[in-house]
Amino acid sequence: MHIVTCQTKIELGARAAEHGARLIRQAIARTGAANIIVATGASQVEMLRALVSEPDIRWDKVTAFHLDEYIGLPVTHPASFRKYLWGRFASRLPLPLAAMHYINGEGDPRRECARVGELIRRCEIDVAFAGIGENGHLAFNDPPADFETDAPYLVVNLDEACRRQQLGEGWFATLDDVPRQAISMSIRQIMRSRAVIASVPDARKAEAVRRCAQGEVSPLAPASILQRHPDATLYLDPDSARLLT
Repeated sequence: MHIVTCQTKIELGARAAEHGARLIRQAIARTGAANIIVATGASQVEMLRALVSEPDIRWDKVTAFHLDEYIGLPVTHPASFRKYLWGRFASRLPLPLAAMHYINGEGDPRRECARVGELIRRCEIDVAFAGIGENGHLAFNDPPADFETDAPYLVVNLDEACRRQQLGEGWFATLDDVPRQAISMSIRQIMRSRAVIASVPDARKAEAVRRCAQGEVSPLAPASILQRHPDATLYLDPDSARLLT
């Protein structure tokens, strides 16, 4: 795992986006296309703002996969990750994507896992954009995370720390409003990516960063698995990096 500490959250987003854009251009030059995974949430705002402005990317050669989505939440809800990705990513690109594979959490969740799982199995992912939760989760794989399943997507239960984070970030009015289940890309599927770029700003993430970057690799700190990835980079700001030794 490579760790890059930036001076500000804005610099963090710009450097993570520049890194990812370079990998996308390289993939298109190498094979004529690129496949990426796109994350959501407060930690990704600056990165996505910078990524959509990166020059010289043939976005019409890029296929994007959605990382996770709440079960039972309509696409019109302010917290919908489909809505987030459309508003902050897909709709802001200078060219339409070759494909954007959203997760629909409003129907049969296991059937939806099978549908998007079959799509991603056909692809080699060039870069996965991700974050780390306050509880150390990677995607919505809360502790203790399943490190063993080969299924690309799975139905997961959200723990209280995760749900309180969503409340604290302002996506929901009350804790009872936060869904208790989600569809999440699995740990093994994320680890199959050629590169992983994790953007993790803010002091509230500092303890999770310490545990996942310098602690034992464990399902109790799900993002710690990135220590075993051959090309994972963690972009931090001074607040999120403050507990690292």
